[in-house]
Amino acid sequence: MNLEQQTFENILGSKSVSLFTLTNDGGTAIGITNYGGIVTSILAPDRAGNLADVVLGFDDLADYAGNRPFFGCIAGRFANRIARGRFILDGREYSLARNDGLNHLHGGRKGFDRRLWQAEPFSNDKTAGVALTYISPDGEEGYPGELTAKVTYTLDNENALRIDYEATTDKDTIVNLTNHSYFNLAGGGDILDHELLINADYFTVIDDTLIPTGELRAVTGRPLDFSQPTPIGARIGEDNDQLLFAGGYDHNWVLNRGGEGLTLAARVTDPASGRVLETYTTQPGMQFYSGNFLDGTVAGKGGVAYGRRTGFCLETQHFPDSPNQPEFPSTVLRPGQTFAQSTVYKFTIS
Repeated sequence: MNLEQQTFENILGSKSVSLFTLTNDGGTAIGITNYGGIVTSILAPDRAGNLADVVLGFDDLADYAGNRPFFGCIAGRFANRIARGRFILDGREYSLARNDGLNHLHGGRKGFDRRLWQAEPFSNDKTAGVALTYISPDGEEGYPGELTAKVTYTLDNENALRIDYEATTDKDTIVNLTNHSYFNLAGGGDILDHELLINADYFTVIDDTLIPTGELRAVTGRPLDFSQPTPIGARIGEDNDQLLFAGGYDHNWVLNRGGEGLTLAARVTDPASGRVLETYTTQPGMQFYSGNFLDGTVAGKGGVAYGRRTGFCLETQHFPDSPNQPEFPSTVLRPGQTFAQSTVYKFTIS
């Protein structure tokens, strides 16, 4: 295992931003910066042993700071959407930024994706990683309580990237953290031929603003059924209200959980390269997003324009709008409690 640290760029005044590169014995390498906790690159082998970068992103830190596709970042304090930017906790209403139409998205105008995290790198014979800590002050982006968040990225020799999330608070608050990497296992082109399996029998139905209605609907017989491996593009263009609302897939699946530990959430295979991504999590849900809002106006690594559906996200998390949906798993965190969730992204070959 190897860990390298270098200065990414200094765009935050006197505060230096670091780029950490984690490399295992097989050559799989992952880049992580403490600006936004962003996963900047993942070099993974295909069936012939050739490495390719399988996540979307930018070459320069200034592009991460100036654009907002949320490439590779830690989304928080509350990942995903909160309806109309407001929620009630213990009888008090809190107002948040409406940065996604009428709704609040991924923590607001300056969420965890645009914060500088304190970094502590570590490595040994079996793993390499970096632990990131950010203290969000009471009232930041409208959220109550001082929240201390810690996110630890760990790479092992089995080509597994583990992400451990922890958070504590000094006041009653809400929290929902995820990683927002956009994957493309082919290393380029669109992702419509990727074959996807999601370990879920139900999804949370959305309205035309992408907010859950509260209904959990069975996937059976619908284009959201990925209980068997299915190409992402096989049914993405069907005349279905859920697909039309989102412009494709941008939904939360209710994961079939087998206990308290890590459970398989999804498996994605690129038939051409043979790369396989397995996702395991302790979280109750996963947002599968098919890159519907990428429109070619954002130039990424090497100046390549990211067009529609050139990346997909597997955002393990609690359900969207949970603070306003009492039947959903709670996202309330109180003093003395610890929010603790884990997700593993494992790369294999078919």
